[in-house]
Amino acid sequence: MWLTYSWWLGLALLAGLIADWTGISISLIEILVGVIAGNYLGFQTNDWVNFLGGVGSIYLTFLAGAEVDPVVLKSKFKESITIGILAFIFPFAGAFAFTYFVAGWTLQASEIAGIALSTTSVAVVYAVMVESGLNESELGKIILAACFINDLGTVLMLGILFANYNKWMLLFIVVTALITVLMPSVTKEFFKVYGNKVGQLEIKYLFFLVFLAGGLASMANSEAVLPAYILGLAVSGFFMKEKNLLFRMRSIAFAIFTPFYFLKAGLFVSIPGVISNILLIVILFLIKIATKYIGVKPTTMMFKFSKREGTYTTLLMSTGLTFGTISAMFGLSHKIITVDQYTVLVTVVILSAIIPTLIAERFYRPETDNLIGGGENV
Repeated sequence: MWLTYSWWLGLALLAGLIADWTGISISLIEILVGVIAGNYLGFQTNDWVNFLGGVGSIYLTFLAGAEVDPVVLKSKFKESITIGILAFIFPFAGAFAFTYFVAGWTLQASEIAGIALSTTSVAVVYAVMVESGLNESELGKIILAACFINDLGTVLMLGILFANYNKWMLLFIVVTALITVLMPSVTKEFFKVYGNKVGQLEIKYLFFLVFLAGGLASMANSEAVLPAYILGLAVSGFFMKEKNLLFRMRSIAFAIFTPFYFLKAGLFVSIPGVISNILLIVILFLIKIATKYIGVKPTTMMFKFSKREGTYTTLLMSTGLTFGTISAMFGLSHKIITVDQYTVLVTVVILSAIIPTLIAERFYRPETDNLIGGGENV
């Protein structure tokens, strides 16, 4: 077991080195390394890999919610919610319609396709914003808040379509709502008394609540990432003031847990499956980009973004990675989609993390971090 564990950590280390050399998102590199490991190196999953990967997905989702700036979400609510909702609805409808009516997928498989391709990548967008300095601008704040709204719609849809509406669902809703309401104030007081001690009690406390809600979600046949995202947002105001705690939790996540999730996600991608389904992959990629454009671009014009800012926003909202792979993995693990269908969806998600980002940064990055509508109109 220990030797096997060392090989998996070796893959994670290799992915980290490649990400450092290339400047590409480490999560994306881990997926690609997982593809190679699964197709050519004979790597397979087992119970503890599945467990660590599951912890990674829940942990990462919680952190994504915790890093949303609630002040920005409130101050730019109209722009953020409009862009975020439309960036979810149009791709979901387009991918669902094509896979169901044209590609002949089952109803539930098509729903998974719609969910997986409706996402936007908070991780990719956040990295781009920080590198360019746009995270401090009005435009950058609107884009980041819109990403949250978009992915919240994705996670909610996953829960709505595939949950079991029974006593477990009722218990899950009641407990999650209670935790969400109480968590901000309780967390603040808990940290005052028990924070910054050797036992790291504040981290154990947060893990307990997140995994409790995640376990109840699983009993209701929902996805544990749903309450993790909501609980992360509930304490985002607290984490804005406790950056050191957020840094420690992020370090634990990316060092131990998330590599197993992303490596495992790539492990199930079949290269022969990519080759045999290349036409479908290209079509679904174009559908995602086109429907994102239809949903986002006119909205940016309505809010008086410049042409450059509008196109830049549209391209970044077209990215996908974390929640796209989580949704596809949910479908595969619950036997809703086949391995070939999973390969198609994850390949499209990976392409959407790379191509729109490169185009946006190369041709449409705003030349100034000014107010909306004040950029160069090109």
